[in-house]
Amino acid sequence: MNAQDTVNSQKGEDVGPLVNLKVIEFRGIGPGPFCGMMLADMGAQVIRIDRLPIADKSEKGTDFLGRGRQSIALDLQHPKGIKIARRLIDASDILIEGFRPGVMERIGLGPEICLARNERLVYGRMTGWGQTGTLSSAAGHDINYISLSGVLHAMGQAEGKPTIPLNLIGDFGGGGMLLAFGILAALYERTQSGKGQVVDAAMTDGSALLMNAIFGLMNSGTWSKVRGTNLLDGGSHFYNTYETRDGKFISLGSIEPKFYSLLLDKLGIDQASALPDQMARQDWPGLKERFSEIFKSKSRDEWDDLLLGTDICYAPILSYEEARKHPHNISRGTFVERNGSYEAAPAPRFSRSAPQLPESDVPAGFQSIDILRRASFSDDEIDELIEQGVVVQN
Repeated sequence: MNAQDTVNSQKGEDVGPLVNLKVIEFRGIGPGPFCGMMLADMGAQVIRIDRLPIADKSEKGTDFLGRGRQSIALDLQHPKGIKIARRLIDASDILIEGFRPGVMERIGLGPEICLARNERLVYGRMTGWGQTGTLSSAAGHDINYISLSGVLHAMGQAEGKPTIPLNLIGDFGGGGMLLAFGILAALYERTQSGKGQVVDAAMTDGSALLMNAIFGLMNSGTWSKVRGTNLLDGGSHFYNTYETRDGKFISLGSIEPKFYSLLLDKLGIDQASALPDQMARQDWPGLKERFSEIFKSKSRDEWDDLLLGTDICYAPILSYEEARKHPHNISRGTFVERNGSYEAAPAPRFSRSAPQLPESDVPAGFQSIDILRRASFSDDEIDELIEQGVVVQN
């Protein structure tokens, strides 16, 4: 399925559950754009403010997180640039910014000023450390935030160093997605109070929140602080990854006894023999070695033929190219093609108000003139702003 097929299948009144929501996003990196993408995917009208000078020189369609935006390029060091930003914010429901604490206040766009002008505004703030705290003013990245929240320490092989889980936990799950949730919660509260508020989303908070189930196991004493020795961190033989004969890999998640029993049957292991108990941790290392030998006896495709689609809880470990071609993902429309590139489709799915695939990302300042016109700036005013360098049309 390609992007056009997806759009065609959703023609009609279904334009997304967030249609008519107006969002101002100040361009940032990582979690802020991810939050903006989530809102745009669901039908929100997102205007991105790109600051001058324009640092981004990428071509249209290369930034998947930037899809669904319109862009205006402003000089926010010029008083007229600030006035334009305020005017756009006045007509919006949501603001997203991801600068260090104090930056927006210093340029005259902090929440106190913006909420005084637009009391219904939900002001979303995305940072690593939060707006308060001893490290709030320090620089950092995903790896630092998930280190401080106790997440990274729990990931990796036994007797090895922590394994970095890309930047999915701090930036996207514990950052952008947390901010999107907070914004929608504040919007719901606004239906009761009639007023907006500030949403302070910190990646240290969000990544810690994602670990709450594991923290509970740690507190109960059922999760060892030694990484790589537990049920879900690669310590067990039945929840793990294995290499196949052709150098590829598969994943197992046979936690429940009935699924584990089925796995043993499929692997040809006699359960009536002197097989150690599934949950006997002291025997896990030896069983992992045994499973490793078994899985190296067949290719990944052969294991797929034997195990995929059963209750064993099995899946091949696919590359990006393989994932977009897999029959299940094709049937779900998990990936969509646009301009020769494949990207993840908007999610989740809705029985009504299904969102369309947003337009691809645009260069900074791509719709500056159109945005100003819709904000009731006259053509003479626009010409003057462009001539003065306050606004750039790309």
